[in-house]
Amino acid sequence: MSESLPEDELISLLLVDDHPVVVEGLKAMLFPEPSLRVVAQAYSGPEALDILATRYPEVQVAVLDLNMPEMSGIELTRIIRTRWPNIRVLILSMFHDHATVAEMLEAGGSGYVLKTATRTELTEAIRQVALGRNYFSHDVAATLLQNLHIPATLEANRPADLTNREREILGLIAQEYSNQAIAETLFISERTVETHRRNLFAKTNSKSVVGLIQYALRHKLIS
Repeated sequence: MSESLPEDELISLLLVDDHPVVVEGLKAMLFPEPSLRVVAQAYSGPEALDILATRYPEVQVAVLDLNMPEMSGIELTRIIRTRWPNIRVLILSMFHDHATVAEMLEAGGSGYVLKTATRTELTEAIRQVALGRNYFSHDVAATLLQNLHIPATLEANRPADLTNREREILGLIAQEYSNQAIAETLFISERTVETHRRNLFAKTNSKSVVGLIQYALRHKLIS
């Protein structure tokens, strides 16, 4: 018999998205669920961290957007899990490529749900994450399964064919630049940085930042 939360036990939530209309939409979607309570909302990573510093330990699950301008959902997940390990993180995104999902897991996220999810699925995801389990939308789980066994031939002797911009960003990632710092250094948007990061993970078949750097060093893409 599967473990479940008592019906009368509330799950307190923090919603984080840089688009207020998305936050309000999520609140409206979750409002009919008596066991879920949105106790706080934020429109950026830094704002979310300020809220957690005053609301913790009330927040049990943080529902985060993946792409935000000041701090990505991945970066925010990593900080939350470091500072407040009891808070579970559920990512909401339109993207579900393997590299992004793998990086989310490495950062300490517990679930990954597409923004096309129904209220039933989102509610179930929150419940599972609150129990300390992992939850992935069907398409996300399929992406992970497809990448469980990657042929060794993909690790060719020659390095991945990276663009000049990707090489620039790879070098800055190796120097531990945040997405915001990379964007400011190269005079591009953080969303563009996120896109290049996903491409780097995909092209190099890396599952984490550590793996990406190891690949870059092995193929002499950085010094």
